[in-house]
Amino acid sequence: MQTATVPESQLPLQRLYALERGSSEQICMTQPRGDGSVIDFRWGETVAAARRIAAYLRAQNWPPRSRIAILAKNSAWWFIADYAIWMAGHVSVPLYHTLSGDSIRQILDHAEVQACFVGRLDGWPEMRSGIAADLPCIALPDADASVLPRWDDLVAQTPPLAGEPLRAADELATIIYTSGTTGMPKGVMHSFGTLATIGWLATQMFGSDAEDRLLSYLPLAHIADRGMTELASLQTGCRVYFAWNLDSFVADLRRARPTVFLSVPRLWTKFQQGVLAKIPARRLDLLLRLPLIGRAVRRKLLNQLGLGAVRVAFSGAAPTPLAVMQWYRKLGLELLEVYGMTENFGISHCGRVGGYRAGYIGPPWMGVDTRLGADGEIEVHTPGLMMGYFRDPERTGEAITADGWLRTGDVGEIGPDGYLKITGRAKEPFKTTKGKYVAPAPIENRLGMSASIESSCVTGASLPQPFALVMLPEALWQRCTGDDDAKAELERQLETHLSTVNSGLDRHEQLAFLVVVPEQWTVDNGLVTPTLKIKRQAIEARYGERYDQWAASGHRVVW
Repeated sequence: MQTATVPESQLPLQRLYALERGSSEQICMTQPRGDGSVIDFRWGETVAAARRIAAYLRAQNWPPRSRIAILAKNSAWWFIADYAIWMAGHVSVPLYHTLSGDSIRQILDHAEVQACFVGRLDGWPEMRSGIAADLPCIALPDADASVLPRWDDLVAQTPPLAGEPLRAADELATIIYTSGTTGMPKGVMHSFGTLATIGWLATQMFGSDAEDRLLSYLPLAHIADRGMTELASLQTGCRVYFAWNLDSFVADLRRARPTVFLSVPRLWTKFQQGVLAKIPARRLDLLLRLPLIGRAVRRKLLNQLGLGAVRVAFSGAAPTPLAVMQWYRKLGLELLEVYGMTENFGISHCGRVGGYRAGYIGPPWMGVDTRLGADGEIEVHTPGLMMGYFRDPERTGEAITADGWLRTGDVGEIGPDGYLKITGRAKEPFKTTKGKYVAPAPIENRLGMSASIESSCVTGASLPQPFALVMLPEALWQRCTGDDDAKAELERQLETHLSTVNSGLDRHEQLAFLVVVPEQWTVDNGLVTPTLKIKRQAIEARYGERYDQWAASGHRVVW
């Protein structure tokens, strides 16, 4: 196995000071504003601002390693706040910018935070109720005007922190609260050594360098974007662009023209649906098969999506439907599936360019060992292993074996050359009234091979046979609600797809019917996490009382 020991010079603050010294005038971040303008940040001014905010934090005389939260949408100031917290000797606690007031209060209380940076938020008045009146808040430049003190005032009035204060590799750097598909989020503790490892490995495994361009738009409270943008840019010195909002996303993506790009399966599916809404699938397939025309079509479509310069594309946070992976390969974009957890900072398994193997994630990252534990549960020995759960030694002991391996909770297979295949969740299988266990994840992956199904949830513990709740792409739902012929055609397609899915399943796993839900599953209605993974318990609670009624209808597709 190749070593994954990170040199001390690659720790986050060491890299930050090195970039301040050697790349002071290089643009490191491009921040859009609501009026369509952008602000470019250079490494020198970025570190200078961090030094002034760090000096302000030091002046508050909080105990060393105090927890300081960041509640904001992605921005250049989010990065700088993180740097300042570390410089000042404290620990950052990022919060999802979509949390309710109650959830914010729960995490702030559990983490025992001393202060909170607040940035641009869509629901600040309601979120404000989750922050205690006596908790100091610091307003990032794009925050609500009611939040004081203001970032710009502090930068203008505070002398910069001198010298190069450092933090040891084994020192606590951040507490990341899981996105909470079930119950109370757990506070995952990670060291500076782990934060260095994720970015350093990206340079070793995928050839990242200072010429790369990255787009930050997935929640920075999650390991994916934080690792692949903030921490990767510290390692390479490359430029990070930010997205302003959903409406401007395509324009932001085209501005960035990223060379390395990470997204989640649901968004890759949305990109695909956007293309197919303009070019029917059959016509596109025909065009792509034509040598000269196909090359021009591929280039044009990828450029229109803003992905024309991408050399490495990742898909993570949830399983990516095989059909989606294959569709992008035909378009000339090789998606590399990434597998990992907050508990190992995503340092587990990932595909390699040119090493695609259908149905498999890919081999381990450098420095990672894999084994199968009881009942086929995947266990990993990784340089990204968490320090434990904050204030929860009991659950830490449940997650990490006595010999230091992380129990992932996923069930899988280890194939040729160490390639990993995920076959389900250890705790997700449910038992039907026939006494048979059903693992929902593999069936949901099969359902996702239809472009008409954006997301699904296989359920039915109270029934003799499982069924699936399916969510259509919003545009398709709208079309079917206003066009009986379109609805009838879609129903026929879904029935055919259901038969195809069932043909590959054991009898006890076969779906009795599909239910087309009338709403989108969103973060706002609590049915998916901020990284768009379904919240199984929440979905079942939303629809559970109608299961028997749907089963009694006798229809293969229920609307």
